[in-house]
Amino acid sequence: MNDSKLTNWTSADDTMVERAIRSGATRRELLQLLLAGGVAAAAGGTILGRATSAIAATPVSGGNLKAAGWSSSTADTLDPAKASLSTDYVRCCAFYNRLTYIQADGTPRMELAESIESKDAKVWTIRLRSGVTFHDGKPLTAEDVVFSMKRHLDPAVGSKVAKIAKQMTGFKAVDKLTVEITLENPNGDLPTILGMHHFMIVADGTTDFSKGNGTGPFVREVFEPGVRSVGLKNKNYWKPNLPNIDSFEFFAIGEDNARINALLSGDIHLAANINPRSVRLIDGKEGFFLLKTTGGNYTNLNIRLDLSPGDKSGFVEGMKYLVNREQIQKSALRGLGEIANDQPISPANFYFNPDLKPKAFDPDKARFLFEKAGLLGQSIPIVASDAANSAIDMAMIVQAAGAEIGMKFDVQRVPPDGYWDNYWLKSPVHFGNINARPTPDILFSLLYASDAPWNESQFKSEKFDRMLLEARGSLDQAKRREIYNEMQVMVSEEAGTIVPAYLANVDAVSSKLKGLETNPLGGMMGYSFPEYTWLEA
Repeated sequence: MNDSKLTNWTSADDTMVERAIRSGATRRELLQLLLAGGVAAAAGGTILGRATSAIAATPVSGGNLKAAGWSSSTADTLDPAKASLSTDYVRCCAFYNRLTYIQADGTPRMELAESIESKDAKVWTIRLRSGVTFHDGKPLTAEDVVFSMKRHLDPAVGSKVAKIAKQMTGFKAVDKLTVEITLENPNGDLPTILGMHHFMIVADGTTDFSKGNGTGPFVREVFEPGVRSVGLKNKNYWKPNLPNIDSFEFFAIGEDNARINALLSGDIHLAANINPRSVRLIDGKEGFFLLKTTGGNYTNLNIRLDLSPGDKSGFVEGMKYLVNREQIQKSALRGLGEIANDQPISPANFYFNPDLKPKAFDPDKARFLFEKAGLLGQSIPIVASDAANSAIDMAMIVQAAGAEIGMKFDVQRVPPDGYWDNYWLKSPVHFGNINARPTPDILFSLLYASDAPWNESQFKSEKFDRMLLEARGSLDQAKRREIYNEMQVMVSEEAGTIVPAYLANVDAVSSKLKGLETNPLGGMMGYSFPEYTWLEA
């Protein structure tokens, strides 16, 4: 290597490259970055190797990890079936395990399951790992899996994935370590579905979930709903050499700047889900980096079709023409997002419909539709909160666009505390924030089926429900894609959910925290970061 090409290259530049790698930059993008800095291609390869090695350094054992999320509630739970916030997901990932784990490329790998096999995608045989124990010393058996799965079908449990689990109609413990699951109809997605956070495995007969008695990497020390949790390293963990850290503490700081200040002051090692308008506070600061995950999560504007004004013909369509997606992408998201087309399947997904274009910004058409609905000039409340990433900024953009055509929007800004319990799914016009899910079936089942638990706009369609079942049961990928493409069009045109952009989730991280990677299930390494990261000695 010609050292003269690196005369002005410094350790700070190495840090910049490492930060870019952690943020998901491709090799081509990294080489362009180096060339822009005057580094020759041959030398660039050496620098990339050095930076990659630094990131993949040998994990260090010990230390106490502290991290802050952005949402919490007094309804926080350690019952995986009821988990609904990022706070719940982080804790469940720490205390429990799933049968499978969704990897960075979106494919499932075996976790508590040693193998999952089926000849017809309807009857599945799951072989469990031997030697796995719960925190209380109880060995993992097939009965634990049967109990965990059956709970989702019990209405008294209130499982957030009851609609998805409903397809599981038969459970059998074949022997101590073998489970057989029968589906109502074939579904080749089952190994991926079992990697969702809600399908964590709990001990047979569990009724008190506040103990967090799982098979996971940490043992619950403290759990205060709406306040904080502390987990201690599970010294009997079945995965060799994991976790690396001795303990982790997790809590929520709802206000963005306060979360960043806690990171900068050294009080925490990770500040999750930083709003794009606050990224400048941390970007480029020595000793910190930003981890970007573009897995398809989004903030959406929800208009309930069963309440006024959403029940007025023309209002929802008018709103879709009034939302200035490009301005939202550039201003509200500071470029950290990709323009969307009012449905939940992102371009990163195999089943994304590339022919479905987003509605153009057309204030005149919006004005015509509002007038048709008899709402022009009326004051329409929009409930917004920092609990939904960038919702306040999006609301202001919509409000300004409305003012230009004589449409009045009263943006009611409410605090993050209690937003998901008191406003989401309830208010006539409000914002939501949906985390990435690995399959269209999961997204449509959770959000758009007639009996979906999180049907944000109360969209109901018998045709949509039939198509959901048809796609789920098909083993023909081309046919499945055709059905999912049409379903995306239906949601985009008929539902009251406006998805202006797919967000890049941004976590701000201390450079002392090592081992972080992106994950399609969301930020914070798909919420499983405490298990896999370590602290620099």
